[in-house]
Order: sequence, then structure tokens, then C-alpha cells
Amino acid sequence: MPHAPTSAPPPRTLRPAPRALLTALLAVLALCAGALTAAAPARAAASAWAPKPSPLTTPWTDQVPTDKPLNEYPRPQLTRPDWANLNGIWDFAVTAANAGQPTQWNEQIRVPFVAESALSGVKRQVNAGDKLWYRRTFTVPAGWNGRNVVLNFGASDWRTTVWVNGQQAGAEHSGGYDAFSHDITALLNRGGTNTVVVSVLDPTQSGGQAIGKQRSGPVEPHAGGGIFYTSASGIWQTVWLEPVAPAHITRLDMTPDLGTSTLRTTVRAAGASGRQVRVTVSTGGRTVGTATGTVGGALSVPVPSPHLWTPEDPFLYDVRAELLDGTTVTDTTGSYTGMRSIALARVDGVQRPVLNGKFVFQTGTLDQGYWPDGIYTAPTDDALKYDLQKHKDLGFNMVRKHIKVEPQRWFYWADKLGLLVWQDMPAMDLRTPDSAARTQWEAEYHEIIDEHRSSPSLVMWVDENEGWGQYDQARIADDIKAYDPSRLVDNMSGVNCCGAVDGGNGDVIDHHNYVGPGVTRPSASRAAVLGEFGGLGLRVQGHEWYPGGGFSYEDQPDAAHLNNRFTGLIDALRLQQMPAGLSASVYTEITDVENEANGLLTYDRQAVKVDENRVRAANQALIAASRGTPPRATLPTGGYKSLRVTTPGFTDRYLRHYDGLANTEPVTAASPALLKADATWKIVPGLSDSACYSFESRNYPGEYLRHREFRVHREAGDGSALFKADATWCAVPGEGGVRLMASNFPGQYLRHYNSEVWLATPGGTHAYDTPDRFTEDTTWAAENPWTP
Repeated sequence: MPHAPTSAPPPRTLRPAPRALLTALLAVLALCAGALTAAAPARAAASAWAPKPSPLTTPWTDQVPTDKPLNEYPRPQLTRPDWANLNGIWDFAVTAANAGQPTQWNEQIRVPFVAESALSGVKRQVNAGDKLWYRRTFTVPAGWNGRNVVLNFGASDWRTTVWVNGQQAGAEHSGGYDAFSHDITALLNRGGTNTVVVSVLDPTQSGGQAIGKQRSGPVEPHAGGGIFYTSASGIWQTVWLEPVAPAHITRLDMTPDLGTSTLRTTVRAAGASGRQVRVTVSTGGRTVGTATGTVGGALSVPVPSPHLWTPEDPFLYDVRAELLDGTTVTDTTGSYTGMRSIALARVDGVQRPVLNGKFVFQTGTLDQGYWPDGIYTAPTDDALKYDLQKHKDLGFNMVRKHIKVEPQRWFYWADKLGLLVWQDMPAMDLRTPDSAARTQWEAEYHEIIDEHRSSPSLVMWVDENEGWGQYDQARIADDIKAYDPSRLVDNMSGVNCCGAVDGGNGDVIDHHNYVGPGVTRPSASRAAVLGEFGGLGLRVQGHEWYPGGGFSYEDQPDAAHLNNRFTGLIDALRLQQMPAGLSASVYTEITDVENEANGLLTYDRQAVKVDENRVRAANQALIAASRGTPPRATLPTGGYKSLRVTTPGFTDRYLRHYDGLANTEPVTAASPALLKADATWKIVPGLSDSACYSFESRNYPGEYLRHREFRVHREAGDGSALFKADATWCAVPGEGGVRLMASNFPGQYLRHYNSEVWLATPGGTHAYDTPDRFTEDTTWAAENPWTP
């Protein structure tokens, strides 16, 4: 089973089925379940359980089965044909944190949805002093006789203990984002019913562990919350059983090596020290290469003339790993891989990330991974895929998974669809962590890397964010680079923000600029990336988590302004920032989240706010520009020029100053000498950026064209950094001339409007931001000076 099954996402406007009818149908299905759904004697009938109302319904809310939700194979890069899903209705109880197992189980919960979620059927706040308890029964299929049985958890937040038939299975597990397993063979009643009990303690922000954006609080929609969201406590990924041989493969570490056309592989196994393993790479049933080695040792599988994995062509090879006993195969697992490389290289004198040896601009969004119905858990696999598919539909080639780690099937879809992934390590609380928290956080980070290190889509680890719980930035970046040298490392996303401290190392310099895109420049050793920008907001009536409570970094009055503003930002990246050295950008964000209204989609995924064709075209133009020579526009420096309007019907007008303000006015050979002098400018290297330009008045030497509160003035320099930045303009190509973009406000242009000259914003809300003839009004022809 090398590839997990695929299915198409539902239509965006799918209407939910009537709840009463759906609940009744699911209850009937639950009664028809197989051996793995036998009810415990103390448990109420499954029909008594029902989901709670969701504050917003997604297209998949009412498609979640009561029994065996998320029934797709949960581990696509290490597959076996036999497995059993334990998702579904479990007995549930809550006790004090120091209490023993409950004697009464008065509730039920649908696993793997967290207790705070509507889809769990519980939907209530979990406090730091609460311990969550889960219980269910199962029988082991007769066909599994002679094999060991492993109980797998995709993830459970945070400290999880498991008992089978009254005996503890393995050690207590600490960690909210990594998978864990217990071999429960010795604890089983093979011929009858088995009972599994799970306890979970999750103190959220009052503990020291990784929590990401979670904050404990009310689960019903409410005002406030800001950039933090409802907590997600307990089991939140698939629970499942798997039969294995006593000696069996536990992990495949696969790293493509394009330099040698090989797949470097290490096969990890349990109970198989010194045993031989064989790894085969194939495509379409045809073997490409095979290699044999020892468990735990490095081996290289030849992949001659590899078909490279790219976002445009995410080609995947099938992989089979076999554990050998002499010549006998005793365990077989399926997997897949993509042949690609990611590195840092100097391109035209600039440090850039290169995919397969070539620079391509990485344009993506911030993806929080939250759902109004399931909170941390997508309601279905189609839903999990949907957000990634929308990235593709909108022309993005990258996604930053923001301080959350998704199930392995999410990475499968990123691999399959072709999206570059920046994976954040979930942050601890904002306070400085103590030594125990640091030890746990780093150990969990390593586990996460091990779990996802073979995914071809994953190209960068992001260690810390905006200084949240920051410590030892440089040491951690070096440690992660050594632990996974095949990927890029970002020591701190948002080094310019919120008290963050740059470790000074890693592969990128990462700024956050809202709305941005701001100015981020590479260094001699690191590429420049824009880890967050945008945050353009549009509240859509009927699709708000808390109606009237939504906020954004810049509210837009309607979809037309949102489209113009967004595409203006992407165009600024293409025209100015990318040629100046920027290599990647992350727009905030793909969907609204609770009271954040910054999404390109609504929180319920029922509406796309932007024009998909326009957004896709803007992203595709940005990507295409990065593959060629970035477009540049230049102006001669050291001499005088006059700047003529290029808007049809107004081409006799020139940029001039009058009483300290910039305006446009017709100028001819017969015009007064003063007007001609006012319309003449000396072009000099930019006062704040020598790659750009400043315009000095011909008849007022030392006074420059600068923007202030959007109006453009002629003013004398005061030596301040602000004045120099305001008086610096970067030239980008324009039809019949150049467009002059503010160096400190990329995406905002020098524009004439009703004879006045303003700093105008595409999609802005001022009169001088009107989209009518915006490009023409912001294009200027540099011509012979009226006053030499």
C-alpha cells in the first residue's frame, strides 16, 4: 500500500444535511459496526451520543461518521495492509488531576475530536486541574494471530497514560504533537474483549510544554482572544491498532541525493538488531533501484535520471522496505518519496534558497490549522486536503504551518499536491521557559523531525516565533541543522518583532511586516524571507465565528478593495522586493480563525473572499519572474530630468513643486522660467538606499521630493533616517516609463490625482487610491529637463 487513497474535496457551497436525519443515520451505522466496536457493559448505547452544535459549520461538519471517523490509513509513509481504526465513540469522564481512574463513566466522546470541540460531543472548557479519561473495548481479529499488536496514537495533548485490561501499557507519554505507540501484545485477551483506558492531563498555558496558539478559556464564541484560540485537550489524532511481526520495521528515514542520483535511506526496526533490510524504489510497477543493508545503517538506493519533485510536478516514487531473515522476508512496509533538493546558494550575488539547484520565489500563506467544528482536528480527510488544494488554486507554491504540527496525512497531501512546507515547532507560552520545559520542548522537536523527515514537501524548520518562549536561539538552530542537515533552518521568524532576539545563524533572515511587505534584505550568509505580512481583513456576514467581533491588520470595505490591495502587495514583491533580494513571503492567512478576519477564506471554508483568478495570476507572475532575470528599471543619476505624466489625455503635464507641495501642470516651451525650474529635478542615488533614487529640486538645492502623511512634498532634509526613507523612491518597470515606489512602503506609488501628487496604495480606501487608471497615473517618463 505505497500510497494512501485519494478523494476529491466537496464543493465549497455544499449545504449541510439536516442534523436530526444525519444523527439517526449515524446511530444506525454505529449499530452495524464490526468487532472493534463492541460496547463496554457500563457504557450507554452509542445512539445516546450526539455532536454538539458547531458555531460555524464547514462543508464536512455533517459528513463525519459516528463510528470510525477519519478512517483513512493514518501513516502514509510507513504502510501495512492490516490495521484497525479505534476512532469513534469512547466512554468519557473528567476528574481532578491527581485522581485515579473513575468509577463512573457518565459521558461519551467521539475520538479523535478534542473535548472542547463540537464534533467531540462534549464541547466544554478543560481547565489545568482537569484530567481527561477515555475508555473503550475492542477485540483482536482472528487473522492477526501469531503477530504482535501495536496500539498507535497520532497525537494526544499533552501527558498521556494508557492501560490495557487494567495494566499500564508502556511509559507515560509527554508531548502534544508527536505520535507514540505501545506494543500491547502481552496485555491482550486474544480470544475475547479487551478494554483500553487512556488518561490525559493538559494544563495548556499554565504548564511549560509546547502549546502553539492554544489558550484555555470559554469554548463558545466570544469577543476577544486576539491571535490566540480555543485550546485543544486530549486525543486529537487517530488511534489505531496494527499487527506486526515480533521483529518489525518502525521508521524509514529517506533523503534524496541528487548529486549521486540516489535515495539515502536508513531503516529503523524493533527486535531486529543486525538484521538485513532491502529497499526498492519503483514507479508504475517498474523497479528503478534496489539496495540492501543493515537495520539502522545507511544505504543508498540508485534512482538514475531521477524525475524531480517540484510544486508544478510533484512526482512521487513508490518505496518498499523489507526486513530479511536470511533470504526470507519477515516484514514489508510501503512508502513513497520525492526526489528533490533544498539548499542555500548565491544567485546573481544574492543568497537564495534553491530547489533542485534553482531559485524559485516561495509564495505562501500562514496556515494555523484550526476548524470551527473540530478545533485542532479537521472533520474529514477531504477537509484536511481542502486547505492545501486552495493554496494550489490560488497560485501559491508554499505553506507555513504555524506553530502546530498536523497529522501525517496532511504532509501526504502536501507531498502529493506539490506545496513547499515551512514547519514551525509549536511555541511554549510567552514566558521564558524553565529547564524542565526546555528539555521537554527540545525532545519533542526531535521527535517531530524524526516523524516527518522523509516528507519531500518539507523544506524548512522554523524554530521559534517572535520571541515567544525564546531561549538559546543560536544553539537550537545549530542543533536542528545538525539533526536534519537536509533542510533549511529559520532560527527565529519575526526577528524584527515583539522583542525577538535573532540568533544570528540559520539559513534565513525572517521579518514580519504588517501590512507590509516592508523591507527585508539578505546578508552574506542568509537569505531574506518575509515570514509574515498582509493580514488584510474582510468580514463576511453569516460566516463570522463571533459576529461583529472580527479584527484584522487592515480592514477592507469590500471584496473589490481586498482584491486590489492583495494583488498590489504581491506585485510589490515581484517588482521591488524580489529583485532587491527577498526570496520568500508568507501572507497572513489562508482562512479566518475565530475572531481573526484576515483569511483569504472564511473560517467555515464556505466562501473564498478573493478573486481566485486574479490571486493565482499575481502569484504565478511572481514565481515566473523569479525564474528569469528580475525586471529592473533604472534612471540616470547626477543630472537633471523632468518627470512627465504618461496617462492618456494628460501627457503634457509634468511633476512640479508649488508652495512646498508636489503637483502636476502642463509645461511647454512658452511656459514661464519659474514653472520650468519647478518641473526640473536632479536625480541622485537614494538617500536611504543607493539602489533607489531621490529627487532634488533644481531651484531649491537640498530639498527633496518626499511623502508625508500620504501627501508628497518638497522639503529640506533634516538628517533623520525617516526623512531619508520618505525621500527615497525605487523605480520599477512601467509601460512607457517607470513607476516610483516608496522605498519604505513597498507597494505604494507616486501618483498624480486631480493635479495633486500623493503616495497611493492599490486597493486603498482614499480617493487618490481609486483603481481607475491607477497604473497609468503612477507611471512617469523621465525626459530632458526643462531647465538644464
